[in-house]
Amino acid sequence: MSDAAEPILLVEDNPSDVALTQRALQRACVANKLVVVEDGQEALDYLLGGGLYADRDVSKLPAMILLDLKLPKVDGLEVLRRIRANKNTRRLPVVILTSSKEEQDLAAGYDLGANSYVRKQVDFAQFDTAIKQLAAYWLALNEPPPKVRSQ
Repeated sequence: MSDAAEPILLVEDNPSDVALTQRALQRACVANKLVVVEDGQEALDYLLGGGLYADRDVSKLPAMILLDLKLPKVDGLEVLRRIRANKNTRRLPVVILTSSKEEQDLAAGYDLGANSYVRKQVDFAQFDTAIKQLAAYWLALNEPPPKVRSQ
């Protein structure tokens, strides 16, 4: 899979979904560290070097972001909007991983530049398979975009 030095950023406020995602990634033998943030503001702070992450080297970006939509503080669509508006993060692969079945969320996610939209499966076996496929594609098969160079 991709360089283990590049973490996967999971933006998820539901502890059960965090645990399921961690378990599925482990079962898929993903070596990348999983960084979990629990709300949209914390995700933006992690990516842009604010708040608790003010000392983080923001040039070290995650390999991919798994982004829930229904989040406290800043919702997932706004997080995506800000990721795409920032020159350093706009190329990051963002997979919306949500339970939302709303067509407006699906449309808005793609309109704002999501790379993929995956509905969380209720059944663990289906969820496990979906996470394995996501990891295989985004971390192994997909050619990542070039890093944005600082000027």
